[in-house]
Amino acid sequence: MNVLEQITQEQIRTDLPELIVGDTVKVYVKVKEGSRERIQMFEGTIIKKNHGGIQETFTVRRVSYGVGVERTFPVNSPKIDKIEVSRRGKVRRAKLFYIRERVGKAAKVKEKI
Repeated sequence: MNVLEQITQEQIRTDLPELIVGDTVKVYVKVKEGSRERIQMFEGTIIKKNHGGIQETFTVRRVSYGVGVERTFPVNSPKIDKIEVSRRGKVRRAKLFYIRERVGKAAKVKEKI
């Protein structure tokens, strides 16, 4: 194993749950405001995952005050405090971009039993 692979293996986080597209998650993010640091929760549905070792990311979408908000998080970021999976979604797609056009109940993802 070369040096670059060895360094990236040390940086990869193993304390996070398995994330699957369609899951509803609560992402607790550390936000710095001036000299203070607090934890802010972002809850929504995972619509996309990009794999790639240390650069792995996932995108979470939620509707806030009638406006769709999407946020992309790096999985191995130290800014992520913790991730909780609220619901497991039952989907047959790798990317859920079609949810962007849906409104109300049509934008829901069925729950896996």
